[in-house]
Amino acid sequence: MEHITLLLAIVIVTALVFDFTNGFHDTANAMATTISTGAMKPKTAVAMSAVLNLVGAFLSVEVAKTISSGIVDEAGITPEVIFAALVGAILWNLLTWLVGLPSSSSHALMGGLIGATVASVGFSSVNGGTVITKVLIPAIAAPLVAGIAGYLGTRLTYRIGRNTDQKSTDKGYKAGQIASAGLVSLAHGTNDAQKTMGVITLALVAGDILAPGSNPPMWVIVSAGVAIALGTYLGGWRIIRTMGKGLTDLQPQQGFAAQTSAATVILASSNLGFSLSTTHSCSGAVMGSGLGRKGGVVRWSTATRMFVAWGLTLPAAGLVAAASEYVTKQGDWGVAAVAVFLVASSAAIWVISRRQVVDHTNVNDVDEPAGAESPGVVTTAIAAVTPPPPAGAESGELKATIHSSPSAASSAPETGPASPAAV
Repeated sequence: MEHITLLLAIVIVTALVFDFTNGFHDTANAMATTISTGAMKPKTAVAMSAVLNLVGAFLSVEVAKTISSGIVDEAGITPEVIFAALVGAILWNLLTWLVGLPSSSSHALMGGLIGATVASVGFSSVNGGTVITKVLIPAIAAPLVAGIAGYLGTRLTYRIGRNTDQKSTDKGYKAGQIASAGLVSLAHGTNDAQKTMGVITLALVAGDILAPGSNPPMWVIVSAGVAIALGTYLGGWRIIRTMGKGLTDLQPQQGFAAQTSAATVILASSNLGFSLSTTHSCSGAVMGSGLGRKGGVVRWSTATRMFVAWGLTLPAAGLVAAASEYVTKQGDWGVAAVAVFLVASSAAIWVISRRQVVDHTNVNDVDEPAGAESPGVVTTAIAAVTPPPPAGAESGELKATIHSSPSAASSAPETGPASPAAV
């Protein structure tokens, strides 16, 4: 480490800052449903998630190798390119956190890296085949697979517990949620912490500190794990609110099915070296579980905004990174200017966020708009093809009718408080 230059040190620190934002941006993936159903207290939930993210960072380096030597060619990549890529990724993370949208930190990083590389040395340095097979295809497949698994898992859990006491069932599934949330946190550490390890390793290769194709050094693994754990402990409460309450109203059975499905998809991808988005997987599982309960709804207005953010992540982060790379190429003053821009923009976003504070004390509060929307096409289609339960079956769902909103109850029973936007 004695040969690390000032520029390389700045890049490493910036990478760890990205890792930190990744932690609080993606806390919702593991803990939103656990918090929303009351299975764990908010601060306890994020503390457990932080510890398990740290543990998960030590379990594998397959994704790190994909980032450091798969997305772009190492030849021609300079520390300035990596710095510009991180600027684009960090600003996109902070913007989507400000508006409470669960977007992909992974894709923000990929977009930044691709945009900065193209601006520096052209499209020839981007490995298009790797981007398609290990980034774009998993981006589409992950929410679909997790959503289907979440839907089927929810149907199965209600079928298994159809003749049991509702209070006993809820208690058991809340315990199961804690275990499955821990699994998601562990999976998140094995996948997302490695992305920062890969970026730092790429920077070390670019700075001639490591040989091309090297695995991350131990100090890189430790620092990346600690950074993402600290970010996770702070809790991205705005995104937790959206994931836990904004997409659908979940019962413990649904939360357990959603988290188990998402964890399975994430762990499988980590083993295969696919750098998929944990946000896409968890969001898809939550929506699938929302549709899996009879009377359950997904608020498609919120989901649509989320889908738009997903589509914009790669190009938006890439454009900011490309612009940053153009400035950094001007020399030391360019690097300094981009660094000042990053700090100033981050501070401005934080100040704006203070106008309406969301934290562990109000994370489950959701503003209810006047009037509810009519059921969406997907919700109606799912309800149409789902066979009715036998007499006395799914008692927990039927008992919940008395708590349903009038609009939801007109088509099927729903549990919990009146849905603010039963789409």
